Amino acid sequence: MIEDKFILKTKVYSNSQSLQLLKKTTGTRAFIVSDPIMESLGYLKEAADYLNEAGISSTAFTGVRPDPDVTLIADGLKLYTESGADVLVALGGGSAIDTAKAILYFVQKFNSAEGTEIKKPLFIAIPSTSGTGSEVTDFSVVTSEGEKVVIIDEFIAPDIAILDSTCIQNVPQRVVADTGIDVLVHAIEAYVSTKATDFTDALAEKAIKLLFENLEDVYKDTKNSFARDRVHNASCMAGMAFTNAGLGITHSLAHAMGGAFHIPHGRCNALLLNAVIEFNADINGSASSHAAERYAKLATMLDLPARTRREGTINFMAAISKLKKSLGIEDNFKTLGVDQAEFDNALGQMAETAMLDRCTPTNPRQPEKEDLIHIYQKCY
Repeated sequence: MIEDKFILKTKVYSNSQSLQLLKKTTGTRAFIVSDPIMESLGYLKEAADYLNEAGISSTAFTGVRPDPDVTLIADGLKLYTESGADVLVALGGGSAIDTAKAILYFVQKFNSAEGTEIKKPLFIAIPSTSGTGSEVTDFSVVTSEGEKVVIIDEFIAPDIAILDSTCIQNVPQRVVADTGIDVLVHAIEAYVSTKATDFTDALAEKAIKLLFENLEDVYKDTKNSFARDRVHNASCMAGMAFTNAGLGITHSLAHAMGGAFHIPHGRCNALLLNAVIEFNADINGSASSHAAERYAKLATMLDLPARTRREGTINFMAAISKLKKSLGIEDNFKTLGVDQAEFDNALGQMAETAMLDRCTPTNPRQPEKEDLIHIYQKCY
């Protein structure tokens, strides 16, 4: 018997200026994981001031950088342990939230190894990008020895997510594009996942619709508060979908490629997405797969012609390509500046890494190593 389940452990607050909810936090000491950008923009001080109004002192760790590695996490873990915090706040993009989750994960593991239990701190996630959905997931991506490793553990899911879109109004255009397409990939992969349910479908469909309607507007003007709210909400919805349904090989391939060439995760996903859809739908074959049916359904939702699965999938891919072009995203990894000799040399190892990735088992079509190499080559 297959047991469908849908779990959402996180309370979500999504109004503008909802950062002020920190004033109502219960606790004594907070440990804030953030980055230099959020500090320079004043959001870190704002969060600390609100916590102070609640009678909570705070210690900040602002050493977060993109693609957090185990050394960075060890530094944060040491400070967190010394702080004695009963409130953990992650303020920033996916890297900040992933770092906070990894700190929490290793605290739990170290205490478990010593035979002691810890009381989980109140964990509040405040995303400053509309991309990862990490504020509602039990996923964390960290880098170890040059490879991206996915941690999945219910213990690290935030207790509260604060979606205050004013925190993303200063995000650069390129980051809007990268994170926005990452959200799209989250929703699409959750929708075609082998673990998709009616509940995850509803969230994925809504997220995809919101993105096609609003992402380009945010890219053109991050001060557009209406569109910004919609994209921020879509990011969270896609996170709810994939934390329950899982992801697919777009992410597996992106994790390996990003680890090898230090390309932003969302940009990797953007360049790989269409080739993965083509593979999953078997466009060059019968195009009769369940995945093709799902892609065609998304095309219908977007009012695109989809008289057959093949037609729907092809038109859906064309709509994605049009959206990516409007966001200034490159056509391939060569245009992005990846050296061909280095790329060719890394192909085998990247494919092997992607095969072992935690996102591969829920892909709708199980690949062989050669399939993944072919996808990489098609995207170069």
